[in-house]
Amino acid sequence: MSRVGSKKIEISQGVEVQLNGHMVNVKGPKGELSFEVDPRVTVKVADNQVNLAAKKEIKGDREIHGLTRTIIANMIVGVSEGFIKKLEFHGVGYRAGMEGRDLVMHLGFSHPVRYTPIEGIEISVEKNVITVSGIDKQKVGQVSAEIRELKKPEPYKGKGIRYEGEHVRRKAGKTAAKGA
Repeated sequence: MSRVGSKKIEISQGVEVQLNGHMVNVKGPKGELSFEVDPRVTVKVADNQVNLAAKKEIKGDREIHGLTRTIIANMIVGVSEGFIKKLEFHGVGYRAGMEGRDLVMHLGFSHPVRYTPIEGIEISVEKNVITVSGIDKQKVGQVSAEIRELKKPEPYKGKGIRYEGEHVRRKAGKTAAKGA
C-alpha cells in the first residue's frame, strides 16, 4: 500500500471537488482545474475528504496511487491559495521588466531576451526578483525552470538567474603559477 496515497485529502473551505467517471474537477476561488485519473486508481469524495485506493497492490499501481493523491492535493491547494516561485538575477547590468504580458530580460547578451508565459501563469518583476505565480503547480515550476534555463548561475562569479534561496557552489578561479 502506498504510504502517500493512503492519506486522506482534506477539502478546503470554498473548494468543490467533482468526479465525472475518471475526471476529477476541482473548483475554487482562484480558478478551476481538472485531471484524468488513471483507471488503476479509484477516487471517492465523501465527508469533505477525498479518498484514493489502488485496485491492485503491485509496484506500478502503488506508484500511480501516490502520484494521483499528490496531484489532487496540489490541485486543491492551487485553487484555494495558488503557488508562487521567486527567481533572483545576479550580475552587473542584468535587469528585467514587463512589456504587456511578456517578460523582457537583459542578461549580458547582445540582445534582450523575451519570454511569453503560458496560459494561466502570471509573472511580475520587482527590483531583481521575478515572481511566477499560478494555480497549477506543474506549470509554475515549468515556467520557473524555463526562465532559469535562459541564464543559469555560473560557478565562478555566481552571475545568472537562480531560485530564491538557492545556493550556488563557487569554484576557485585560476591562480598564477608558483615558483616559475
